[in-house]
Amino acid sequence: MKAVDRQMIAGVQDGVFPGGVLLVSKGRKVLFHRAYGVTNIFTGEAMKTDTVFDLASLTKPLATAVALMKLMARGALALDAPLATVLPEFANTEKRAITIAQLLAHHSGYPAYRPFYRTLRRHPAVTRPFFLRRMLVAQPLADMPGRRTIYSDLGYMILEWVVERVSGNPLDVFLDEAVYAPLSIDRLFFPSRAGSCGDASMAATEFCPWRNVLLSGRVHDDNADVVGGIAGHAGLFGTARGVHQLLHHVLSAFHGGGSSTVLRPDLVRRFCSPWGPAGRTPGFDRPEGAGSSAGRYFSENTVGHLGFTGTSFWMDLDRRVIVILLTNRVHPSRCNLTIRAFRPLLHDTVMEMVLQGESAGEKDAPKIDL
Repeated sequence: MKAVDRQMIAGVQDGVFPGGVLLVSKGRKVLFHRAYGVTNIFTGEAMKTDTVFDLASLTKPLATAVALMKLMARGALALDAPLATVLPEFANTEKRAITIAQLLAHHSGYPAYRPFYRTLRRHPAVTRPFFLRRMLVAQPLADMPGRRTIYSDLGYMILEWVVERVSGNPLDVFLDEAVYAPLSIDRLFFPSRAGSCGDASMAATEFCPWRNVLLSGRVHDDNADVVGGIAGHAGLFGTARGVHQLLHHVLSAFHGGGSSTVLRPDLVRRFCSPWGPAGRTPGFDRPEGAGSSAGRYFSENTVGHLGFTGTSFWMDLDRRVIVILLTNRVHPSRCNLTIRAFRPLLHDTVMEMVLQGESAGEKDAPKIDL
């Protein structure tokens, strides 16, 4: 994959991102796993393959959706459950009939974003989750539930609340005990407190003006940070290997293998299948035509997601190909948008190499260490 290597090097040299890690696998084989550039432009620390990234919105599929999948496997929740039956706080609102599936597929009518942190930061830290949930209940909808797709962080903030209410544990605790630990997934976690990630190599993100600090090991998303860093829409940190470990189990379950006691194949297939008029899946995104960040070569049966900090994954369910690109493109500023043009070109190059490898038999690729 020399062409892929050159493209990643050019990404650093051209200022697309200070640093990044790319992991590509097919089936049970890792075809490519390398690090580029630096974790922090001020310290010059070299990026490593085990550098930890703020995964941003990859939290939605890799944490919240997986947690809900596990609750459904236990029979504790259903995709078509109305919100008010799970959270009675919504019983006397226009949101009472919104279903879990509509929240997962961004079809709930909730607006995309609200800067709740501006109000919440005035409250004592311990009370902020309570006030956030009051604001979510009171928040007017942007459209009728089910009418159109609005990609919404707010919907996933509510889903984090659903996980906590149904499981009896915070999202991070439930995930660790019910999913990550049983699957032996390491380096995929919510930091226990802001800035606390042990001695791990961390990819720095943005200099935040209202927090007056360069963020490293502290969640970039304002609304997630203000409530302690654990949220349904953002807050998950991890390495490329950690992301791959989970995605490999999801892919295996989709095809009927893996640990069915943790990820049930029929539910994995439901969560990876188009739902509703917009064709999104419950929890994952799908390539959208010629303008997709996935490029031109992923099959129609592909799921993935992007993260604002410069993270992404795409998983071709038919070809069993996973491409994980983790970068710190918002370091030191979110104004750098050149990754939008970089991603599809990189994915095209990767998939061209994978397709060539299929023809050659991929005899020399190492087996993945799970």
